[in-house]
Amino acid sequence: MNTKADNLDTGTSAGMISASEKAPKADTKPPRGKRRIEKSEQTREALLQAAADVVGEKGFANASITLITQKAGVGQGTFYNYFDSRQEILDELMPAVGRNLLSYVKSNLAGGDSFAELEEQQFRAFFSFLRVAPKFSRVLSEAYLFTPEGHEAHMKNVFNNYMRFLLRSHANGEFPAYEPRELEVIAQILMAARDYLARNYTYEEGGAPKLPDFAVETYMKFVRYGLEGVPPQTPQEKEDGSDKT
Repeated sequence: MNTKADNLDTGTSAGMISASEKAPKADTKPPRGKRRIEKSEQTREALLQAAADVVGEKGFANASITLITQKAGVGQGTFYNYFDSRQEILDELMPAVGRNLLSYVKSNLAGGDSFAELEEQQFRAFFSFLRVAPKFSRVLSEAYLFTPEGHEAHMKNVFNNYMRFLLRSHANGEFPAYEPRELEVIAQILMAARDYLARNYTYEEGGAPKLPDFAVETYMKFVRYGLEGVPPQTPQEKEDGSDKT
């Protein structure tokens, strides 16, 4: 699958993209008031990006306001124009980085006719994101302890995204053996699988996970057979089975 990894600034190793990178270049200058708003948004984004990088390098416990503002290239007074405290920016960090993950994954979807086809694309894009943002995993794992509200907000965003995907597929007639309420369990199973594989599979030098193809194929076998059922038997398989009965 072709990805857009090259479009993500690999220098932002925890997975943040600055507002200037996301915004299209304008041919003419916007009105002064709008420029002030844009500059304010860019400064806030720069602080969040700096916080992501500091946490990715040093962890939540050592992510001080001094280090964050130095990384962002602004004074500490500027920091307090946007955040009331160190904890506030840390609480907002995980949802912000998580939204970027979801945006990155979405941008790498090429379309498909079934849940399984799209899920494989999303699964591969998730690990592609971890390669271009290798310190995202540290931010995510530490957020559970240091910013539980931010971690919960991120997980809720991921869960809601999965539920929309699953419910839409179910409404289109896929996996009829499941009730809509059971899809909540499926979403959590798939989320946990991604997280565990990201933590425990082969790592390249520098900490970026590289999932082998057979692992992707195994995951997709689980998704297909678990949701769609075991593939129908071939005539030969049926004949062999009838001989045994």
